Amino acid sequence: MNTSRRVPVTILTGFLGSGKTTLLNRILTEEHGKRIAVIENEYGEVGIDQALVINADEEVFEMSNGCICCTVRGDLIRVLNNLNKRRDKFDYVLVETTGLADPGPVAQTFFMDDELRAEYSLDGIVTLVDAAHINQQLGRSKESTEQIAFADVLLLNKTDLVNGEALDSLEARLRGMNRMARVVRSERANVPVDTVLDLGAFNLNEVLERRPTFLEPEYPFEWTGVYSLDAGRYELKLAEGPDPAMSLIVVSGQATDDAALREGAEWCVREYAEPAEIIQPGGEIPFDKHVNLRLDVPGSKSFFLEVDTPGLFGLYAQHLAEEFQLHLRNADGAVVPVKADRTWVAQHEHDDEVGSISIERDGDCDPQRLDDWLSKLLSERGVDIFRMKGFISIAGDSRRFVFQGVHMLFDGQPEREWGDAPRRNQLVFIGRNLDGQSMREEFEACLV
Repeated sequence: MNTSRRVPVTILTGFLGSGKTTLLNRILTEEHGKRIAVIENEYGEVGIDQALVINADEEVFEMSNGCICCTVRGDLIRVLNNLNKRRDKFDYVLVETTGLADPGPVAQTFFMDDELRAEYSLDGIVTLVDAAHINQQLGRSKESTEQIAFADVLLLNKTDLVNGEALDSLEARLRGMNRMARVVRSERANVPVDTVLDLGAFNLNEVLERRPTFLEPEYPFEWTGVYSLDAGRYELKLAEGPDPAMSLIVVSGQATDDAALREGAEWCVREYAEPAEIIQPGGEIPFDKHVNLRLDVPGSKSFFLEVDTPGLFGLYAQHLAEEFQLHLRNADGAVVPVKADRTWVAQHEHDDEVGSISIERDGDCDPQRLDDWLSKLLSERGVDIFRMKGFISIAGDSRRFVFQGVHMLFDGQPEREWGDAPRRNQLVFIGRNLDGQSMREEFEACLV
């Protein structure tokens, strides 16, 4: 393989509020002679980060699929393949992950997909560490531990908020967690560009020594069942389960051996990154297409398959079959046996207590009411608010107010003029056990 043609990729990771966007902005404003394409992944319903990136023009691509662990590989493959059509416009790629991401699935992408492996090379993983909050985060978040473990460079950021003795102790702790990584101290992510780019640092063999399961991919589905079906109409029957819907792809021409199942799984990764077609009970399930079976409506939970040509068909389901009592019946009502099945065990487990609250409202805020609300919110719930960011329209001010915060720390300042743009407030809070309804009501009370 001619590696000289491959585009180097740096992954920027780090827990919420560690300074990833600040570092990204520094890189984009430095005179380094590189043409950089930026790919961002956001957690939550409202995309904020792209607007926080200066010079965020057409070379910034955003993935807002929510959980990067489950669907990022398909999304990343799609975006990078689209970038290939514009190779004359960039010579470096930066991937900024959401702060709740395990960087493992992102890194896997560059080794699991043959097409991407021929075009891109993983140059290194840079993890930003919030010196003021990392000890607290390590005790509550598996993701922050994974981010440190995968790093080629650990950027110990916000050192101005911690005294020297505490910094030395923290650096020793980080080195104990990852002895292979270079540790660099910084304030406001102000480091030379060559500290984080053109590292040539990611070594797959070293990663496999530390984590032999690294190339065992995570999938956005848990179970595959292969059925041998004659021509005819079939009923897919489900019961209510842990989710109000079941994502599914029915793959035609599916063989039963392990290699074929794995090939089908990798194909489904890309399809799962596409928006799902909503299928109501009683509806027909198309083949080879990502669908979402609605189970939260009263009545029957039956869906139908119309088979024209006999063959083997694979059901790649979001959840295990037994969780929804899933079974397939033929026209005579007999249950069709599973010819082969496979459970895909994901390494990632969701923390259901962690979530994202988005607030979008038109209008202007009274500055005193807003200040009182934020002060009360942070004093009462600051420890549970991992990250907050957004834009606010202040009454009597022609400029957009940008704010960011981590736990009880809050920073904000006026930015560019609103001009002809709608004066729309957009806020995102990421944290543990947040009450979205009361937060939205309290914010609305701040509007003029």
